[in-house]
Amino acid sequence: MRIAAADIGGTDIKYALVNEGGTLHLLKSPTPAGGGEVIVRHVGDLIESLGAFDAVAVCTAGQVDPEKGEILYANENIPGYTGTRVKALIEARFQRPALVLNDVNAAALGEGALGAARGFDDYLCLTYGTGIGGAIVIGGKLYEGATHSAGEFGHIVTHRGGERCACGGRGCYERYASAAALTRAAEKRLGERLDGYELFGRLGEAKVKRLVDDWAEEILTGIASLCHIFNPACVVVGGGIMDQPYLVARLQARFPRHIMPSFASVQLRRAELGNSAGIQGAVTTLKRKLKDDGYTGA
Repeated sequence: MRIAAADIGGTDIKYALVNEGGTLHLLKSPTPAGGGEVIVRHVGDLIESLGAFDAVAVCTAGQVDPEKGEILYANENIPGYTGTRVKALIEARFQRPALVLNDVNAAALGEGALGAARGFDDYLCLTYGTGIGGAIVIGGKLYEGATHSAGEFGHIVTHRGGERCACGGRGCYERYASAAALTRAAEKRLGERLDGYELFGRLGEAKVKRLVDDWAEEILTGIASLCHIFNPACVVVGGGIMDQPYLVARLQARFPRHIMPSFASVQLRRAELGNSAGIQGAVTTLKRKLKDDGYTGA
């Protein structure tokens, strides 16, 4: 069965045709402005260019109702996206079954099926970028919460009365532990606006290393709290910044100091699937659903 897949982000849309063997070659196109229907129409054009397919798997930024395939909420990164009926629009155009998942949830399922969380039934995934995304897998199944919005780890409060967050609250985890927070801290403490990659290239400077190490402690503060709540077997950390070997080694070395001894068995792992994680998770989930429904293709 051939699955056309797309990963909708605020900046780019990644897309691919996934064949029976699961191989894919990711392509990319800028996310257009103009609101949800414009975006979905563009996604349709992209996947149509891939050739014949039997079904469509989509993962996307924003809070998603996976049963309806509808965007419950999307922030200003994708204006006019809230309320978009992604699944209905795609199925109406192609007369093929479609599945729509939140991107971080899909990435977590991908890591569970093919990546860093293979073999674990209970695990958490966190992605560090402009904000912090999260997903919860319990008993091998995604936990979505009462309104499909569970996993907003970036908005647990780690600093009471702290910095104002885009969500309207104060002291949220992502204000201190996201990749964007590292850039802000560098500007404040070093007087230079440096991104994470530039900072990791200057770890030989004591003040830069201290800044990065302090930021790593902020990351671990949130992870430890989540571990004490969910008692997972594994925590997977992802996002481009986690490609830095120093950071992952630092987190793994310091992690035991942040958790109770009874949680010492929790494994902290770097995500393995990179940019394809969301698509891999959405495709794996769709194939399982189609098999359960007895669907064999168009």
